[in-house]
Parts: sequence; structure tokens; C-alpha cells
Amino acid sequence: MTIQTSRSCLRIHPTDNVVVALQDIPKGDCITTDGLSVRVTQSVAAKHKVALEALTIGDPVRMYGVLVGKATQPIAAGDTITTFNLRHEAEPYGLTRRRPYSWHAPDVSDWETLTFAGYHRSDGSVGTRNFWLVVPLVFCENRNVEMMKAAFERELGYAQPDTYVDQVRQLVQAYRTGQTGPAPAAAIPEAARPRLFPNIDGIQFLTHEQGCGGTNADADSLCQLLAGCIVNPNVAGVTVLSLGCQKSQIDQLRAEIRKRQPGFDRPLLYFDQQTYGTESAMLTDAIRDTFNGLVAANAQTRQPAPLSRLSVGLKCGGSDGFSGISANPALGHLSDLLVTLGGTTLLAEFPELCGVEQELIDRCANPTDADRFVGLMQQYAAQAAAVGAGFDMNPSVGNIRDGLITDAIKSAGAARKGGYAPIAGVLDYTDLPTRPGLHLLCTPGNDVLATTGMAASGATLILFTTGLGTPTGNPIAPTVKIATNTRLADRMPDIIDFDAGLVISGQETIEQTGERLLRWLIDLASGHIRTKAEDLGQNDFIPWQRGVNL
Repeated sequence: MTIQTSRSCLRIHPTDNVVVALQDIPKGDCITTDGLSVRVTQSVAAKHKVALEALTIGDPVRMYGVLVGKATQPIAAGDTITTFNLRHEAEPYGLTRRRPYSWHAPDVSDWETLTFAGYHRSDGSVGTRNFWLVVPLVFCENRNVEMMKAAFERELGYAQPDTYVDQVRQLVQAYRTGQTGPAPAAAIPEAARPRLFPNIDGIQFLTHEQGCGGTNADADSLCQLLAGCIVNPNVAGVTVLSLGCQKSQIDQLRAEIRKRQPGFDRPLLYFDQQTYGTESAMLTDAIRDTFNGLVAANAQTRQPAPLSRLSVGLKCGGSDGFSGISANPALGHLSDLLVTLGGTTLLAEFPELCGVEQELIDRCANPTDADRFVGLMQQYAAQAAAVGAGFDMNPSVGNIRDGLITDAIKSAGAARKGGYAPIAGVLDYTDLPTRPGLHLLCTPGNDVLATTGMAASGATLILFTTGLGTPTGNPIAPTVKIATNTRLADRMPDIIDFDAGLVISGQETIEQTGERLLRWLIDLASGHIRTKAEDLGQNDFIPWQRGVNL
């Protein structure tokens, strides 16, 4: 799709009865699309929707060719769609409504011989990074994880610059000497210490608030999540700290690792504080053995791998009214290219698939997967309803402010990250794909719960679109922030990696943007470039306890 730069609005699908404002439209201006012409009745902010026809109470509103809401009061042609005149509504879905599905795979002849430089593991998977993990089996060990972090990062060259520490030091000095005037800006940090191990991309120190005090199911879920992270191809080895008496036990963790990878042969170092007695005795051994593990892991080097070895998570957060027409469909085209090449992509956020369920059911190659998707969606919706919530509560204040009025509007745009390829599998949280292709992964819409689950399900890279801006990163899978609009990319260059706003300005098609992103991604996967989140040390990690989280 190419957007003409002269156009002020976009009708996404021929059956839609609303259009998206591509720019601010003054009251009284006439908008024209597909032979229809209406005069706007009030000023319309960019990203918001305008009715193309008069609607009465209960009439459907359609976007992306699907039902996204119903009018709660009369809406005149040219009126802006708002939370005051529209409520969430979505089409019913089910296996009995399943329809035949076919698609035309994109031409990948230009991509078939391309490779990235990755870390090859014994099971045939290939990592885009070579990380060492330090993880606690229980929250009681968080302090010891932090102690190891303090001991390792600076000495090995992985510490973040002390920019703000230097700024506070200057403020303290000014206070002590009685100086007045404007506060000093953040200081230019000292040059980072060179890395001792050039083939180790980082030591990632994870903490969490689980492992004991919850149910046995909570302990099982934590071990499943940690096991998924440990077998991720981006991980060279792991140090596990345990108190000893907690519910999450090392035997559970080892069993979950074997389920996912029976021949797992990467280092798994385990230290139990109650066995050692003193903290210092345990940490002395943990630090020594971890250092020796890093020496061995540093011997691994990047080697060429086909693009079919990539496993990419597809996520959106801080979405806006442009997400579904620029960045998300660009990811969809990239996903179609990758799965045609034999790669794997993961489309998550089940609360943000509300309203497009039937299309996804139709696209499941295996009826068993269609049935599993229906079951997971209905179970999730029932759990939300049991506590007085629902998928209709998913849009945030920022989403609504920027044009995502209902969950169905948000979901129809979010689902475009999955392109048009058939669905090869449906996964529950932390499940691993067993075949290449596009997979649906059950996660909440919550950014960090979703990205944490993607890493545990094998994603070696995460593509994260945003229209409002978010610093979200992941300690295991480098997370690429893709702006839906150029204004955001220009305003927040410290967290945005890639600008998809050229689709909105008409300078690129969706396909051109997706292919430009894929070329950039090959460099990222090869370690030639890093994400902004990696540079900032933004390593967000929060396990989902399977409570209701939209």
C-alpha cells in the first residue's frame, strides 16, 4: 500500500464506513475517498476516525473490513468517532464458521542466499547474541544476583556509563561550596572499559518476585519460564542461585529444560545458599565458576546461518492510530518473507486479537491448532469476566487519546503484524514452536509480560512497534523499537531504532518499509549493530503468573 501524500485521510478497506485522519483536518474541510465525499463537522486530530455515513444507535462501525464497534448515539457523516459515541463490539467466531484459506507467498528470490552471522548451538538453533544468564530460583536470591552484577559488569566492560552519578556528584559539590545557578546537565560519561570477552555479548542478571509463597502451579510456571529462557539460542550458559527451601526447585528446572531440549549441553551452574551456609562462601564459588564459564563461552564465534534460523517475536506497545497502517503491516510483510524462507515468527498478545479471531481460525493450517486457539481465547476471556474485566478494557489512556477507541479497533490493527501467511502453530505461554512458520503465542497485552514470554518461547529477536514511545527491552532477545510515525522517531531518538513513518508520508510502501527493516535486522542479528534498549541496558523481565492481565 502506498499513501498519496496529498491525501488527508485513508480508508483502509473498501467495506469500511470510517476513515483515518492522516493529518489534522480543520472543521468544515471536505474529505474524499473512493468516490465518497463528506465535510467534517468538527476539527479532527491526526490518527482519529471520521464517519463516512450517517449512523443510528446500534449501527455497526467497520475498519480493516471487520466489525470494531457499534454506535451508542446518532453519528452524522463527517462526525469524529469517540468513546462517547462508540462502544466495543466484535464479530462472533468459532470452529463451525471456519472457511477455506489460501494465500500467495511473496517472492523471496532476493533473500534466499542471504545469511546472518550467529552463534550455532548443538541442537541446530542459532543465536543472534551470546549471553550468559544469572538467575534466581526464588526472590530471596535477588540481592545476591545484584551483588554478582556489581562484581562482574564494570570489571568485564559491560557496565552502563555513570552519566547520572556524575551529575549528582556535581550537584553535591555545588551544594557544599554554596554555588547557585542552574543545575548541571548530565555529564559526559567516561569511556567504557574495553570488554575482556569480545564474543560474550553480555551477562544478563535477572530478578523476579516469585519462587515461593505462591501455589505449586506458580512454582511450576516459574520453572517453565526460566527453562524456556535458558534453552533460548541466545544463551551460552547460566548460573542459578537458590536459597534451598523454596517451592521452585532445581530438579523442577532441570526437568523443564529436558522437556524443551533433551540433549541440552550448555553449562548450568547451580549454587544453594543454605548448603553453603554463608553468603560469601556461595558467592565466592559462584563468581569463580561463572568466570570460568565465560572463558569457555568466549571461545564461540559467529558463523554464517540462513535466515531460516531466525525466530522473531512480533509485538506492539504504546500503540497509536497509525500503528495498524504503517509499522504493524510492515512487520506483517517481513513476517511473510521470513516464514516463506523457513523462519519462525511469534504473534502474541491474545487480548489484542479480539475481533479478528475468525480470520485467524481460518488461517490455522491444522484444525487442532484452530481448536486450541479458540480454547485459549475463550479461557482467557472467561478468566477476565470472572473478575469483572474484559478485553474491551484493554486500550490504555494513551491508546484512546491517539485514536484507538475500542479494543476491536486496536486488535484489528495489532493483528496486521502477523501478515497473511497460514498459521503453523498455536502456543501457550512459554511453549516452544516445533516447526517453522507463523505461530500465535498466548500472552497478555502487557509489554514486558509479553516480551518475557516471547524470549521463553525461543524468540532471538523481538520487533516492537510503537506510536507513543516506550523504552521496553529484553535481557535475552534484542528488542527493536519501530516508530509508526516520523515525528515520534525524531522526538525520541534515544529509544527508537527504526522509522516506519515513511509509509504515512507516502515516501515508502508497506512492502518497501518491511524489506528495509529486514535488511537492518540482518545486521542486528549479526551483531554489527545494537538496539537502543541494549545500549541503555533496558533489560525488562517480569514473569506472568497467569492472573488476569490485559
